Amino acid sequence: MATTATITLHEQDTTRIAAELAERLEPGSVVGLQGGLGLGKTVFAKALAAALGVEDTVTSQSYTMVAEYEGRLPFFHADLYRVRSAPEVETIGLEEYFDRGGVTVVEWCDRAPEILPPDAVVVSFELTEGGTRRITIEERTRNAHDSLEPRQQ
Repeated sequence: MATTATITLHEQDTTRIAAELAERLEPGSVVGLQGGLGLGKTVFAKALAAALGVEDTVTSQSYTMVAEYEGRLPFFHADLYRVRSAPEVETIGLEEYFDRGGVTVVEWCDRAPEILPPDAVVVSFELTEGGTRRITIEERTRNAHDSLEPRQQ
């Protein structure tokens, strides 16, 4: 597993980090976003979508669990804020999006972490003591022997 952590001061930093990650994503990639309210998950999701060529405005879902957008790759944006358990997620069929040849972003993935595939990229957002934000990205891939290996950069 390759892990990188970056301290951010501005929204532009979050946007840059998302754009850099987008360059490494491929069809079938799943990105889980976790962290408290107001720490940048939706900003990150919007920037990731824009970097993948999505022209529509990406918003947090209020009533629908998954929104679909067209870009260089199909972009599926799920928001699990209102979810309380993995069985709830299973009823919406989120795992079906993982195999549709696009990039699936799951905000609040910590609400149902077992739903993420083992090779999902997990992005964590934390507030530091100094009032800045720390964005930590864990990237994993599977090799031919089905074990997790760091993603080559």
